[in-house]
Amino acid sequence: MSNHAISFESPQTGAAPEGWTSTLTGSGDPKWTVESDETAPSKSKVLKQSGRATYPLLLKSDSSIKDGFVEIKFKAIAGSQDRAAGIVWRAKDANNYYVTRANALEDNVVLYKTVNGVRSPLDIVGRKGGYGTDVKVPSDVWHSLRVDFSGSRFRVSFNGKQLFEVEDSTFADAGKIGLWTKADSVTLFDQITYGDAQQ
Repeated sequence: MSNHAISFESPQTGAAPEGWTSTLTGSGDPKWTVESDETAPSKSKVLKQSGRATYPLLLKSDSSIKDGFVEIKFKAIAGSQDRAAGIVWRAKDANNYYVTRANALEDNVVLYKTVNGVRSPLDIVGRKGGYGTDVKVPSDVWHSLRVDFSGSRFRVSFNGKQLFEVEDSTFADAGKIGLWTKADSVTLFDQITYGDAQQ
């Protein structure tokens, strides 16, 4: 597996990072910017989403992964409607992808599929119904979120602990990876790593 680590050390702050495509699912005006933050895990620069949209989305332009993993560090800063941070994988476009997200207002982690712009939660393996997994996601604290995906099986981990697995085959082909928030979430992202099991 080839691993890639992404840092946001570009000299330009206040703008979207190079090599990423800022987009959205639904409507609104996302705002992805590189900012300086010495309290971050990388001790340097972070990526901030501070716009408002149905689902702000940032896709890694040159990524195409079928089986692999994505891991992020994030900090939920603000948001009265939502306070979320998500990882996107196998994205065909801004309306078709998988996403797992942690939410500091709901204190849970959920895995969804978004098909033609419509998001629906997926059932956890071994459990019927329910909505993700309840787990404390304090605001203003750095957390890690990770998804490992192979074939139709996806494994989600939060702060180093595996939470659940999901089985789904809606999007079976390689696609882009990305970052995701919701509504009025103000979220910081740092230390994004990903790997492709095919390489």
